[in-house]
Amino acid sequence: MSAVADAVLYEGYLLYPYRRSSPKNRARWQFGVLLPRDWVEADGPVRPGVSGSADSWYQQTECLLRVRRPDAVVRLRVRYLHVQHKQVEDRDGRPVESLSCDDGTVQLTFEEAVARETDLTIALDEGEHRFPVGSPAGTDTQELSSGAGRVVRRRAEVRASTILVAERLGEGLFRLRVRTANEGHVGDPHAPRDRALRHALIATHTLLGVEGGEFVSLIDPGPALQEAARSCRNDFTFPVLGGAPPATAPADGSVSALLLSSPIILPDHPQVAPESPGDLHDAGEIDEILTLRTMLLTEEEKREARATDPRAAEILDRVDTMPPEVFERLHGAIRSLNPISEASADEGSIGEAATGDGSTRHGSTGRGSIGEASVLRDGFTRARPAGKSSPAERPLWWQEGGDDGISPATDTVLVGGVRVGGGSPVRLCPRGRGADAQDMFLAGRTATVAAVFHDVDGSIHLAVTVDDDPAAELHGWYGRFHYFRPDEVEPLGGTDVPDPAAAAEPSPGPTPSEA
Repeated sequence: MSAVADAVLYEGYLLYPYRRSSPKNRARWQFGVLLPRDWVEADGPVRPGVSGSADSWYQQTECLLRVRRPDAVVRLRVRYLHVQHKQVEDRDGRPVESLSCDDGTVQLTFEEAVARETDLTIALDEGEHRFPVGSPAGTDTQELSSGAGRVVRRRAEVRASTILVAERLGEGLFRLRVRTANEGHVGDPHAPRDRALRHALIATHTLLGVEGGEFVSLIDPGPALQEAARSCRNDFTFPVLGGAPPATAPADGSVSALLLSSPIILPDHPQVAPESPGDLHDAGEIDEILTLRTMLLTEEEKREARATDPRAAEILDRVDTMPPEVFERLHGAIRSLNPISEASADEGSIGEAATGDGSTRHGSTGRGSIGEASVLRDGFTRARPAGKSSPAERPLWWQEGGDDGISPATDTVLVGGVRVGGGSPVRLCPRGRGADAQDMFLAGRTATVAAVFHDVDGSIHLAVTVDDDPAAELHGWYGRFHYFRPDEVEPLGGTDVPDPAAAAEPSPGPTPSEA
């Protein structure tokens, strides 16, 4: 759990190519940012959301807790980053943007951050508990070699507090509310964001543990607690169960003694891939790609990266000394293949097909955990198009010719007696148990099918764009889709898919098959 929490804490801390001069690293601190209220609401009140990708002055978590014994104890930890301005000064004490030392190293003025955390342990009972989570101002000075100058690191005061409220909902059932708020002031509500960030909590998230009880999944609460789960209000954060996933899905909903309330939308039981050799500060990317790109940095670029931030230097050292066997593990791992059966092939009846390129474009379904490595544990569908011929008549998916005679845009699948394929209108009905959190937000929305794909294990997925998404046409153009199983959609408007020849012809409109 600590590895996942650290990945959340440092998500976006510093992005490839890890240099101060990179435009990406001039717009940092994007998740879980709690700024002073006078600055956030200078132009009006904030609008609550389910994740922390927007600036706010507070963060609220509500979750369900089942108590197994009367002496249950709750442990809470609030974590965030505290901005630290690193100023380089020459030997005369004058501030400079960069400084070269006699030993060949370079120092750059930059915005760093220090990890902060505050712990609280309480006996579970109804009531309110309030405690400070802020950090005092401070200054640290580092003299450079040969009297070349010094580095001065300054931190402004962060004033904040957390309130924990326990509310009894029934016999053995509590709702916990954890609200963390920035209580500081910027002074000038129209000051630049960089200045306000010095008084902010960044990448704010909460870890909860319980002894003598268990947290109930808000994604999969079980039938008896669905109404209670829906009543929980979460602002700028998304609580998920922590720890290892259970071997089998429980009949009365998912539970765990650990809970992570993250500013990034995650599934229950998020895990970092064991193949991942270390944090690259961009958990939505693929380790192999970032590692290869880092290897291609020039010596001058690496020199600037090392001067930018100590964490960037650690990444470069790890990449430069990575053993071949560690790098090979990043190339991919398969964790969840099922045998292909004739029954599963028949279940997804496939219509007439033209040739297809067999390419896979992954959308924003987020089916899984933090993408720390290029392995099949992030839950994204490693799909291949569904073809007309049966598995026995076609080469295996990894063999040459495995995708011959198939076309995602014109293949079809039988859903409730209706053939569905590219251009078909459907209503999204994600299954309750095991569904991805982001898919659940789309329940009841109408969408248009762009393509029909087969996983390598024989299961079928429909690539769709959501009809009321303003960017639906753009998503269809560059192939960024949501993926649903056939049993997660309801066909709309007729019993036949559009004519395959017509679907292959581009024409004006937002549907993915026409883009």
